[in-house]
Amino acid sequence: MKKIIALATIVLLFACSKSDNKTGNVELTGNVEGLKQGKLYIHQLKDTNLVILDSIIIAGESNFETKFQIDEPQMLYLSLDRGTTESNDNSILFFAEPGKMKIETTLNGFFTNAKVSGSENQKVYEKYLKIKTNLNDENLVLLEKELKNNTTKNAAITEEINNKRDKLTIRKYLFTANFALVNPKYEVSPYIALTEIPDANLKLLDTINKTLSPKVAKSKYGKRLGEWIKERKTREQN
Repeated sequence: MKKIIALATIVLLFACSKSDNKTGNVELTGNVEGLKQGKLYIHQLKDTNLVILDSIIIAGESNFETKFQIDEPQMLYLSLDRGTTESNDNSILFFAEPGKMKIETTLNGFFTNAKVSGSENQKVYEKYLKIKTNLNDENLVLLEKELKNNTTKNAAITEEINNKRDKLTIRKYLFTANFALVNPKYEVSPYIALTEIPDANLKLLDTINKTLSPKVAKSKYGKRLGEWIKERKTREQN
């Protein structure tokens, strides 16, 4: 009798990480290597609040699958509840699209080791992130020089660092704007403009907005970009 109860418990726990009773236009499968017990959440940003779109219980099996519904391609968060363990590496940002997607990662490097597949917007976003990482690395080099110069207070070096930082900022803005301009058919394009260069020159943002395909212009981020440009125009004219 005890064996039967134990077996039934295992089956029940295993079923919790499956999507048999869930419906939606996104079929997400994945694996968190090293995770034997815990809970995953899929969060969606609404206004300024993160709301739970779906939850997945992990109990003895690191593989998972689920289904959930989204109205259009958008950025979501896959978050790990580690229980009592505190960690900053608890959330994966991914651009979800209707269809089949997959997220593979590890418990110890939940964010850093994440691999996302099945989304064209995600592919485009990752191309952007590679270049952004290079720019961030250059900024870290400048920061290191700045910290070393704090002891000597060399004015010439300070001026050199400031000039290089200004040029790096300009490069970042121009690269980001150009990236959005050459990818007008993807919803990630207005998303990048909104999250990376919201304070860019209005003419630049307006050019990005007008370049978007009709479908993307009507999307969540396309509409928000248009609204943001109008807000800034109104504010800066007063």
